[in-house]
Amino acid sequence: MNSDNLWDEDQVGKRVGTKLRNLRSMKGLSIEGLANHIGVSKLTLGKIERGEANPTLSVLWKIASGLSVPLTSLFSVESDVLISRKKEGVQFNSSDKVFIVEHMFNNNSQSFEMFRGYLQPFSEYESEAHPLGVVEYVTVMSGSLKVEVRGNTYVLQQHDSICFKADNEHKYINPSSELAELHFTISYQNIT
Repeated sequence: MNSDNLWDEDQVGKRVGTKLRNLRSMKGLSIEGLANHIGVSKLTLGKIERGEANPTLSVLWKIASGLSVPLTSLFSVESDVLISRKKEGVQFNSSDKVFIVEHMFNNNSQSFEMFRGYLQPFSEYESEAHPLGVVEYVTVMSGSLKVEVRGNTYVLQQHDSICFKADNEHKYINPSSELAELHFTISYQNIT
C-alpha cells in the first residue's frame, strides 16, 4: 500500500467503512442491530460503511465500544515498522471542534492504542464511558489540564501524567489561554 495516500481523507473513510462492515459481520450484527445497540442511526452507519461519511470522534467511540474493539481497529494498517509524525495521523474532532485526537499507530493492537490530543484554550471535552476495564494514561506535553474522574478533579502541568479507570464518564478541561497538547495511551488489557 502506498504510504503517500494512507491518510488521504477518502482512503481513511473507505478503510473505516470496510473495517466497520467486516467487524459488524464477524459479530453477526445487522446495521440496524448495531444502530439500535449504540444509539447511532442506521442511515449514518450505512454511509460510514460505504465511505460516504466523515464520522465524529463520539460516533467512532460508540461504534468501537458497541463492537467491543479498540477505536484503532476501525482504520488500522498492517506493517512491520511504523512512524507516527505529528499531524500526519488520522484526526478525529469533537462535534464542537474544541478537542482533536490524532491516532498515532495503526498496528491493529487489541491491547492498547495511542493518541495525541489537542484541547483548545478555555475549553472542555467530556468523554463517554469506555467499556469496563479500560484504563487511560494521559501525559500533558504542553500547557495545563484538569481531569475530572468520579467527581474528583486533578490538576496537571506540563509533563505530568495521570492514569485512571475510564469505564465511566470523565472530563478534560483546559483552564489556560494556551493549547493543551496531550499524549494518551488507552489500555484494553483488563476488559471484562
